[in-house]
Amino acid sequence: MAAPRKYPEELRERAIRMAVDLRRDPATRTGALRRVGEQLGINPETLRNWVSQAEIDEGHRPGVTTAEGQRIVELEREVKELRRANEILKTASAFFAAAELDRRLK
Repeated sequence: MAAPRKYPEELRERAIRMAVDLRRDPATRTGALRRVGEQLGINPETLRNWVSQAEIDEGHRPGVTTAEGQRIVELEREVKELRRANEILKTASAFFAAAELDRRLK
């Protein structure tokens, strides 16, 4: 289960929007993430991660989008469950095959 979010979604969206706007202007680009972070009480590194992911999600930067990442997690979980089920079936099959062999030998 994922950890609870420390920041509300509205604050996150606002911070991303502010940082992106400041980074567009060459005069305010330097230190934009630090300034926005200080104004809103967000760690600048956290804000940098949010902005990077938003740029990936919007197609401005290469990488795995949020939706793709969630789908990968779901598929990995499904593969894990299927492997576990397959292992159970293999064990049961071996057990019943041995029981059938014992029955025929008697």
